[in-house]
Amino acid sequence: MPSSEAMATLPADVALHARPAGTFVREAARFGAEISVAANGKHANAKSILEVLALGAVGGTKLLIAASGDDAPEAADHLAGLVATLV
Repeated sequence: MPSSEAMATLPADVALHARPAGTFVREAARFGAEISVAANGKHANAKSILEVLALGAVGGTKLLIAASGDDAPEAADHLAGLVATLV
């Protein structure tokens, strides 16, 4: 089963609160891969809004996005690119 990881940094003025987290989770849900996101020493299922919110990621936080499954490389790359565009 393919796996992939990507790093992304939240824009300085964007915390991973309800709206950006919702966008992130909706995009993650488009992929069949299992996807996790880690920040501040915590890990979350990228398809769970509650888990993503619980990361408490604020602007400038580095996120590690890990995916495993058939579309893992595409999922990790897409979500890493998405993080830079969150508002």
